[in-house]
Amino acid sequence: MSSTLTISDSRSDSSTLVPDIFIDEYMAKANGEFVKIYLYLLRITHDPAYDISLSSIADAFSCTENDVKRALKYWKKAGILKLDTDESGLLRGLTLLPVRGITAVSETKAIREAAASQISEQTPAPSGDVSDTQPKYLSPGDIEQLQKENPDIVQLLFLAEQYMKKTLSATDMQRILYFYDELHFPIDLVEYLIEYCVSQNHRSLNYIEKVGLAWHEESIHTVEEAKARAKTWSKDYYSILKAFGIRGRDPVDTEIEYMNRWLRQYGFSLDIIREACSRTIAATAKPSFNYAEGILSNWKQKGVTSYEDIRGLDEQHQKRVKSSEKGEQAKAGKSNKFNNFHQREYDYEKLEKQLLNK
Repeated sequence: MSSTLTISDSRSDSSTLVPDIFIDEYMAKANGEFVKIYLYLLRITHDPAYDISLSSIADAFSCTENDVKRALKYWKKAGILKLDTDESGLLRGLTLLPVRGITAVSETKAIREAAASQISEQTPAPSGDVSDTQPKYLSPGDIEQLQKENPDIVQLLFLAEQYMKKTLSATDMQRILYFYDELHFPIDLVEYLIEYCVSQNHRSLNYIEKVGLAWHEESIHTVEEAKARAKTWSKDYYSILKAFGIRGRDPVDTEIEYMNRWLRQYGFSLDIIREACSRTIAATAKPSFNYAEGILSNWKQKGVTSYEDIRGLDEQHQKRVKSSEKGEQAKAGKSNKFNNFHQREYDYEKLEKQLLNK
């Protein structure tokens, strides 16, 4: 039997207060990443020095802006956060709502609804968009019946446990069989999906879902098609990592999400992506997927499809910079009263000789 621990606090520095009811009722039901972001919001609300934005939060936790959006949406559904958006739907502000102000009935309902949608919220589609559509998972009863009717399902779940080196929970089974039941993957394709991800040193179901959803978007229906596509994407991933100067390791989940967006959603060629990587390194002196995302999303908005388009944007930027500099110089010249008279030109070397000869 473990002994009781006594916890004391001898800190004299500033502190962030966390409501007891948040710890008691909300924290255990939420994804750990969502909890970290909520605590971060509590911290920065008491410090006006923080320059807060989706990108700054993403940088703080080495995640994507869409990961941050999913966390914010979760806490909004839980009823303890208000999101302020403009007419176009762009997030403009956040309001932390009083946790104790939620009634017991609405609080329980809000937590239950938010927790029920947590699986879909924490596992984004490869496109990077935040979707409100919740996956239709099989119920535990349906899974049990399916195993009775189809021995191949039993074998699939057994192999999944062997590959992932864990006993599958009911939720794990739902997420795996989602590909078979809802996306209509053949059983051998689901098996290869798990095998492929594990071979890349990724046993996380979040990662497996991202890859599987990417295959679904690519209309991959057979193991042969998946193998061919995986080979192509793998080369692209490592080419981008190399452009960042990253070698000797595999890409992590957030990096893959970024690269999938650049390659598929934005439709950029490797040359354009590598150019963004080079500019990122030049500007930050380090590999930053979030910084490169800012460059590439801007190019996407401006209709870039080739390297020539990038050069055209660079030329336009240089013209604007020169025009701005000329305007500033003219303004400075007019506002300086000492420039209002004719300035003499002196030969300082000649003056120096005259002084020395005196």
